[in-house]
Amino acid sequence: MPINLSKGQKIDLTKTNPGLKNIMVGLGWDVNVFDSGADFDLDAAAFMAGADGKCPKDTDFIFYGNLKHSSGAVEHMGDNLTGEGEGDDEQIKINLSLIPSNIEKIAFTVTIYDSDRRRQNFGQVSNAFIRIVNMDTDEELIRYDLGEDFSIETAVVVGELYKHNGEWKFNAIGSGFQGGLAALCGHYGIDAE
Repeated sequence: MPINLSKGQKIDLTKTNPGLKNIMVGLGWDVNVFDSGADFDLDAAAFMAGADGKCPKDTDFIFYGNLKHSSGAVEHMGDNLTGEGEGDDEQIKINLSLIPSNIEKIAFTVTIYDSDRRRQNFGQVSNAFIRIVNMDTDEELIRYDLGEDFSIETAVVVGELYKHNGEWKFNAIGSGFQGGLAALCGHYGIDAE
């Protein structure tokens, strides 16, 4: 039975699950029924940040254009262009034992591709969630349903893994940004060009 989190809640991952190594972060969403004249393409990404909250290198940003980190610790399983169907729309696999020592936080985000041109925002998205699964046992450990708190935002920091006293924890964030992927890249110190 997964632990359902609410916004701002933090929870131990490795302390309460000794030996936890391989996790899958699943992100999902539905698009509200209306016609904006364009498909919705939501994109999940992971920003691997140091103690200062910034990515040490541009390659510490894992997304549809850079699917696997050089350490092998983080791997994006590919872009879903429609978000249709049940369950996870995009998945990111994490091997906790391979995360480089200078990385203290991995933020999971969802952005709307080409949102300005398509005039789309998270007010048009519902049932967004993040879940963490122990890949070795296939057990869902954590689930966080974002609710309908968004209107004009085009990017959301859904949650983050972070290291505290040598253990990995999860923080349910659910904070929105305007400015899409470029705004998130700026926030995490990545040159978006």
